[in-house]
Order: sequence, then C-alpha cells, then structure tokens
Amino acid sequence: MTDPLLAIEGFAADGFSAVRDAFEAAIATDTETGAALSIWRHGELVVDLAGGIANARSGQAFGLGTPSVIFSSTKGLASILVARLVQDGLLDYDAPVADYWPEYGAAGKSNTSVGDALSHRAGLSAPRHDWTPDDLIDWNRATTLLADQEPLFDPGTAWAYHAITHGWLTGELVRRVTGLLPGEYFERLISSPLAVDAWIGLPAERRGQVANMVVGDTLATHVAAQQSDVRAGASVWPVRALTLGGALPLALVGPNEGFNRSDVQAAQIPGAGGISSAHALAKIWSAVVTETDGVRLLSDETINRASRVQSEGAPFFDSPAPWPRWGMGFQLDSEARRYLGESSLGHDGAGGQVAFADLDERIGFAFVTNRMEAVDARGTDIVSALKKAIS
Repeated sequence: MTDPLLAIEGFAADGFSAVRDAFEAAIATDTETGAALSIWRHGELVVDLAGGIANARSGQAFGLGTPSVIFSSTKGLASILVARLVQDGLLDYDAPVADYWPEYGAAGKSNTSVGDALSHRAGLSAPRHDWTPDDLIDWNRATTLLADQEPLFDPGTAWAYHAITHGWLTGELVRRVTGLLPGEYFERLISSPLAVDAWIGLPAERRGQVANMVVGDTLATHVAAQQSDVRAGASVWPVRALTLGGALPLALVGPNEGFNRSDVQAAQIPGAGGISSAHALAKIWSAVVTETDGVRLLSDETINRASRVQSEGAPFFDSPAPWPRWGMGFQLDSEARRYLGESSLGHDGAGGQVAFADLDERIGFAFVTNRMEAVDARGTDIVSALKKAIS
C-alpha cells in the first residue's frame, strides 16, 4: 500500500506505529535520497516500509524491493557463512587460518587463528603498499596480497577495524573449505533458499537497478577532517583501511566512484560490497535466529558461541570512544552501536545502514539508505522505537 501524503510505501503491523513514525522522521528531509526498513518477528514480517528517491538522476523511487549497497553490513553476512561452516564442522574458530589457507602463514602470520581473522585481530586492517582499483575487484590478486603481507601488529594481541580487508579473510576461508567463492556459497546457503534479493557480487541482469549512493553533509565534513588530521600527523592507517591506499575514495563512493561503479558492484568484496533490499536483509537475519519460510541458518548454540566478546575497548590505532564490541565477526550491542541488547548480533554499515538479529526476541532487522552520513541517528532512533514497541 502507498500513503500518497507521505509517499511511504508498505505497512507497519498493529503495535509498531511508533516504528513507522521513526522511519518517517528518518526520511522527512530527504528530497534526493531515500531509505527502506524491514522487521521480522518470530518468522513473520511486521514492518516493511520504503520512501524517497533511489536515484535522483533517473527519478527512480526507493521502493520495498530497491537493492542498495550495504557496505559493512556485508561483514555480518560473511560472518553468518563462517559460523555455518563452524556449525557444520568444516571450520574451527580456534584453528590457525593457515590450516585452511597455507599461503596465509607467510610473513609472521602462521599462528593467526580463524577467530583472530573474524574479530579484527589479524593485523591486516590496511595494506602496507598501495592497491589499485584492479586489485580491489580481482579476488585472487586481493587474497594473494593479504597472504603475502606482514601484519601491522602482532596478530591476536590487539584489534583494529578491518574495514575492507575483513571480507577477503572470511571469504577466502569460505572458498578454501567449500570450493565456492563467498558470493556463490551465499546464494546456495542463504539467498536462494530464502528467495531474497541479496548478493555478494551483483549479477549482470540487475546492473543499473541499485540505489545511487550520495555523500551527505556530515560525511563530507568527516572525510575532510580525516584528511586534515593525516596531514597534521595523525596515523594514516585508519584512512588506508578504507581506501586501500587509493583503490577507493575515502567516502567509499562518489559520482561513478567506489561502490557506485558497476564493476565494483559486480565484484565479490565481502567486507563492504554486499547489495540487498532491506526486506531481504531483514529476512536473512530473521532466519539466523528463527525458522523463516522453512529456513533456519544458525542454531542457538552456534549463535551463543559466535557472540562471545572477542574484541572491545581501545583499538590499536587511536580513535575516539565510544568503541564497538565484536564477536566472531559479528558486531555486538555497545555504546557505539545500540541494538536491542545483549542477545543481539549483526553489523552496521557506512553511512547509516543497520542490520541485526536478536535471539531473545527472534527479530530480524534492516534499515538501508542511500544518503550516507557520518553523524547519523536514523537507524538508532528506529531501533529505539522498536525496543519500546516490544517491551
């Protein structure tokens, strides 16, 4: 259904009107961008909303099925894949990465565990040598560069956010034990059984349908401040973690730049390159914690194991508090990213994307937007409204 006054498509079930209000507030000032929100509870869809503009140049509306780049929310999907392989006995969080990927043991990394790689403790958050855009989209080249690299710190002794590189670490583990690239395993395990529009590597027939990502004012200001800080002597490594030394713009997107490029969207970049509708993403997270359309992805036991805190507190490279907390690749509830509570696991994404599941409430949640901001309460306010609605 469509509300012509507010140009909001979709519905919110009884008891979730405050969630709809929070979504309307999130897009109220948008004239060139939009967003979508989907929430599942106990395997049933209870909120499905969309509004605004997906592409101002074409006039494409942001609808319930609009695919959008989800950035680091992709890490959550990749972590589901790894957790399922652990559940099936094909991977062990405590085993060395080199047991599955022998080349990775080079340059002082032989003792790096799978858990270290998942929880941002591998010391490979940024490349020592500049990557090119061609390196970014070449799976074998990217994984070889990481396997050959000396870590930036002793693996397992500290954490630093692996903004982009995380996906090749998890994805190559998937490839080594399944014989499938992570996008192919994702399709087999998740997107095909659930019949959802979500990809790690956009298929050619969907090219041109993805929401155009727009850099908002607060993100533009934040990027300028990061660049200024580096010029003034701040550590370059957090910046290089995002740009890979030149393969990506610092904002991750621009007009036909970064993740707005069709070749980048088509590539398998499981650290940041996933593309999904909010409806699909929330359904996936629902299937993590409860049977959804006949699919249950992870057991409660697996979720509890993967949700144990592995990394928290101050990172290796200085950054201001509050800091996030990490399980085995999953982002956990913290002051830096509020979910519903201690039983939540998921992953947010650059610019305002929020996606998670909650085991106690059996909820799957996703908010996606193509207006990217650095100072952004949209998703947080919607989660807060949801928390009140179910309390």
